[in-house]
Amino acid sequence: MRTRGSQPDVPAPESPWSEIVPGLWMGGHEFRGGSGRLESVAVHDEFDLVQTLLRLPGHGPDPGVAHQVWPIPDGPLDGTQLAGVMRLAQAACDALDSGERVLVRCYSGYNRSGLVVGHALVLRGYRAEEAIRLIRARRSRWALHNELFAEYLRAGLATARLLEELGEPAE
Repeated sequence: MRTRGSQPDVPAPESPWSEIVPGLWMGGHEFRGGSGRLESVAVHDEFDLVQTLLRLPGHGPDPGVAHQVWPIPDGPLDGTQLAGVMRLAQAACDALDSGERVLVRCYSGYNRSGLVVGHALVLRGYRAEEAIRLIRARRSRWALHNELFAEYLRAGLATARLLEELGEPAE
């Protein structure tokens, strides 16, 4: 499983969250603040919907804020996990269509959140490569550095899910 913790060359993000397209934000549970030290991120009521792919206690959101939690690894996903990612992306699109502000977050706000945001962008008409480039430009060049997640987006999550359930690689 690939995680930021096992890749010391991947820096912590420089901001708690980043707006990818109007109303759709991507973020994490920590970032490197102005002091150069890692700072914890707590979400309060800045967003109407928070989607969490790695839940850590004390990181919010506040009571009354819609919160969807779907813990997934930063590594190969099974069909059920991919289906959950697809549902989260659709829920994010529905919230955006209603004028809501959406935050999708994981540990650093790079890979797992990038997969959900990337699929939401594809659902909104972006080609996979466009979505990946946009996420990297707006969040960090390190976003979607887990190449497997970028490949899931390139193949299409429905296709990746079918291939995974058939026991085939998604590449």
